[in-house]
Amino acid sequence: MMYLCSSISELFLSINETAARLRLAATEKAEAEKILQIKRAEGDAESKYLAGLGIARQRQAIVDGLRDSVLAFSENVPGTSAKDVMDMVLVTQYFDTKKEIGASSKSSSVFIHHGPGAVRDIAAQIRDGQLQASLV
Repeated sequence: MMYLCSSISELFLSINETAARLRLAATEKAEAEKILQIKRAEGDAESKYLAGLGIARQRQAIVDGLRDSVLAFSENVPGTSAKDVMDMVLVTQYFDTKKEIGASSKSSSVFIHHGPGAVRDIAAQIRDGQLQASLV
């Protein structure tokens, strides 16, 4: 009988130790998952930050290129103003955009008025939007 009680005590002790180890393992697993989630969020934030830097640099390069183009065109073609050159650039970009949309097999159909008056209106809308944005 004494041997049986001793075995039962050892069995309960073993069960309690196993339960304690399982609780500790669950706590450590939850902590590891928390760390992984934090690291994923930090990585996502860093990725978005770097993407923002890339976009900012791209826009700066576009602005620099436009400025150089406007200056070069104005110098080489007497009587043209920066506005004339920008209007021409906007029209060129408009047609480049239409070409890209048409060239992509995965794009939806986009119908845009493309007569001279419509292009002038689009350019005016872009300029008006830029003026309004600069006032804010």
